[in-house]
Amino acid sequence: MWSAIVHALAIAGSMTWEILWALILGFGLSAIVQAVVRRSTVVRLLGDNRPRTLALAAGLGAGSSSCSYAAVALARSLFRKGANFTAAMAFEVASTNLVIELGVILALLVGWQFTVAEFIGGPIMIVLLALLFRLTLRTRLLNRARAQADRGLAGSMEGHAAMDMSVQSGGSFGRRLLSREGFTSVSHVFVMEWAAIWRDLFGGLLIAGAIAAWVPEAFWRAFFFSGHPLLSKVWGPLIGPVVAVVSFVCSIGNVPLAAVLWNGGISFGGVVAFIFADLIILPIINIYRRYYGWRTALYITGTFYLTSVVAGYLVELLFGVTGLVPSGRHARVVESAVSWNYTTYLNIVFLVVAAVLVVRFLGTGGIGMLRMMGGAPGSGHDHGAGHEHGGGHEHSHEHAEHRAS
Repeated sequence: MWSAIVHALAIAGSMTWEILWALILGFGLSAIVQAVVRRSTVVRLLGDNRPRTLALAAGLGAGSSSCSYAAVALARSLFRKGANFTAAMAFEVASTNLVIELGVILALLVGWQFTVAEFIGGPIMIVLLALLFRLTLRTRLLNRARAQADRGLAGSMEGHAAMDMSVQSGGSFGRRLLSREGFTSVSHVFVMEWAAIWRDLFGGLLIAGAIAAWVPEAFWRAFFFSGHPLLSKVWGPLIGPVVAVVSFVCSIGNVPLAAVLWNGGISFGGVVAFIFADLIILPIINIYRRYYGWRTALYITGTFYLTSVVAGYLVELLFGVTGLVPSGRHARVVESAVSWNYTTYLNIVFLVVAAVLVVRFLGTGGIGMLRMMGGAPGSGHDHGAGHEHGGGHEHSHEHAEHRAS
């Protein structure tokens, strides 16, 4: 038994080492974007559901948090402040499915084709959602959702999502970023993102390691009908999101599990649909219920499931026609020893960068911000936030929402 546990931990550790530098790079770039783009600007730009607005929402989401819980809470915060519901949902989808760290880790663990599929399928899913909302979203349901959202039933990530840690001074992008305020803001966003995501990320790595070590590939091949080419392509996008829903793993944490499923025989489109379903896992469905009410929660869950399935089918078809579907199944989920290669060198460099940002965070009142977040993602612990966080910038608060720098 102990040897099986050690084997699973070794695989999880190997995958962690393989993607560590990419995680730090991705969160660093995300922190830079969030340090410069003000939350009020985002809300102002997302006031309708026109194609241009949805494209902008996707672009802003791609530079935002990659934590699914934070993305859901942030979408609610934008919706409460006046953003269009469809635009807020587009922002939410892009926040977890179009971020750079997801693409880099997909390329490292599964293959570059999956990164391309993600960045093609993500916009497809957003377009499908917009069309579905336009056809089926009723004003009565939308009004109920807004009324429920305005009641202030906050989740454990609401404090983090409501924080606007962008630099408040003027000037060009470079000047704001290179200022002392910019350095501080980047460090705060960077550490807060890690605090928000680490449970999901390492939970996903542990689950992926356990499945890779303990579940034989023969089971997955039978489950995904890998011996029947046509049936497997039909079944994959349908079952992929279901596996995501019950796995409780979301955001970047589901990429290691996606690698295991790909090696196990799920179709190419099934992997894509699985990754897109990170926003309808069971804990997040419960958050939708609390944020918007049961009817809206079920509506969001149903539309997200349907669009992730259709996006999976379309990506499978497109990549099949162009011959880009990988012929082999060699995702990197096997145990390997750490050696002096490019991964090790990059990990050392980016760990030094992370250490510098953490030191800056701790030296500028960051611990208080972590306490203000309160609880773990998805833990279900509500918390109020009746305090403003000081730090030399301009602050204001509305109910449980904060702006911190």
